[in-house]
Amino acid sequence: MRFTSEELQAARDRLVPDVAASGLRVLFCGINPGLMTAVTGHHFARPGNRFWPVLHASGFTPRQFAPAEQQELLAHGLGITNVVARPTARADELSAEEYREGGRLLAEKVAQLRPRWLAVAGVTAYRVAFGDKHAAIGPQERTLGDTRIWALPNPSGLNAHWTLATMAEEYGRLRAAAFADASVQAP
Repeated sequence: MRFTSEELQAARDRLVPDVAASGLRVLFCGINPGLMTAVTGHHFARPGNRFWPVLHASGFTPRQFAPAEQQELLAHGLGITNVVARPTARADELSAEEYREGGRLLAEKVAQLRPRWLAVAGVTAYRVAFGDKHAAIGPQERTLGDTRIWALPNPSGLNAHWTLATMAEEYGRLRAAAFADASVQAP
């Protein structure tokens, strides 16, 4: 899919609906929708984004889903939302205030949906949104009610110091924690 610059820029005002339901095992949380995501309405839609390959490589999904298949995540106890709803070309277009307000709104969303884990794909976004400047990749001390939080590497192709393999390993650690109880099997 190729879109013109005009089509991409016109998507800056579009909201991308969450893929979510109550009681998910993991609610993945991107930083904010990119313009390709806003144009298509599908999360992590930019071709260089590694979210979908990493989800499969880490064992969360039985095969690699395409962004257009995002609703199928719900059957696997997974969902997607964002810290900030406003689409941008780059995350650095967001203000610290937008991140903090996004963190507040995300906490409200988590209180309503009650996923077992909130997985924020981008430790810097997590730090700013939740005021935790020392957060590192991995499980966090903070919880939102009964929901545990895991900071994950950002799957953007621009995050070059994390390879597909190293990201899959970290996402796999989350998968093991999310499906740790014997009553629920990983997909």
